[in-house]
Amino acid sequence: MDCKSINIKGSLVTLEAPFIMGILNITPDSFYAGSRKQTEAEIERRIEEIVSEGGDIIDVGGYSSRPGALDIPEEEERERLAFALAIINRLCPAAVVSVDTFRAGVARYCVEEFGVAIINDIAGGELDAAMFETVADLQVPYIMMHMRGTPQTMQQYTEYDHLMEDIRRYFSEKVHQLRQMGVNDIILDPGFGFSKTLEQNYTLLRRLGDFGMFELPLLVGVSRKGMIYKVLGGTPGDSLNGTTALHTMALLNGADILRVHDVREAVEVARLVAEYKKG
Repeated sequence: MDCKSINIKGSLVTLEAPFIMGILNITPDSFYAGSRKQTEAEIERRIEEIVSEGGDIIDVGGYSSRPGALDIPEEEERERLAFALAIINRLCPAAVVSVDTFRAGVARYCVEEFGVAIINDIAGGELDAAMFETVADLQVPYIMMHMRGTPQTMQQYTEYDHLMEDIRRYFSEKVHQLRQMGVNDIILDPGFGFSKTLEQNYTLLRRLGDFGMFELPLLVGVSRKGMIYKVLGGTPGDSLNGTTALHTMALLNGADILRVHDVREAVEVARLVAEYKKG
C-alpha cells in the first residue's frame, strides 16, 4: 500500500514516519492539570517546548473535552483560541497548527484569521451540522473522531452491538459523505476514552489494524488518559511511563499520528519503533 499522505497548505506531506502532535491546552479545566496553559508566558514556553522537542503539529484546544467538562459559549472558545494562535504566529509562523474544536464557526474563524492548517473535531460533525460543509469549503485536512453524545454525556453511551463494527460503520458513512462533498484529506481518530469503557479502550488498541481498510491516516490520543491510571493507579500526572508503553503498542498496530502531552518521549518512541520495524 502506498504511504499515507495529507495536503497541508498546498504541500503533500507523507506519513512514512509517524507525526507527533503536541497538545497546547488553553483551558482552565483540562483533565491533566500539567497541560493547562493560561498566561502568555506559559503559552510561549509550551510552543517552544513542542517545537524544540520535535513536534510536527501544534494542536490548540480552547474547550475541555474531559468527561463532565463545563460547556462554554462559542465566543469564549474563540477568544481563548485567538489569544494562543496570535502567539504561535508571532513565535513560530511556519508551524503546522491544528485547532481542536467541534464548532464550524470557530473552525472557519481560526483558518481564515490565523491560517490554521488542520481542523480536529472530536464530534465527527455530530455537534455542528455545518462542520462538514465548512471543512469542504475551507479545504483543510479534517481529523474526525468517534464519540457518542457530548463531552458532558459521552460516558453514558458505552453500549455497542459490536464495538469495532459499529465504529467502522460510523467512519465508513462519514468518510463517504465527506468524499461526496469534496473533502480529500481525512484523518481518523477512534476516540480513546470517549464513549468507551476501560475494556473497550484496550480492544480498540489491540484492533487498530482493523481501520487499515480505509487507507487513511490514523490518529491515536491515549496520552495520560484514564485507561492508563485506572489500571496502574495514580493520576494523569503519574502516567508518562504508561503513556509511552501504549504509544509503542499504537505505533506497532498502525498509528500514523500520536497526539501527546510529552513530545520528546513520543518522538523517541517513534524512532525506536521505526528501528525495530527495519528488521
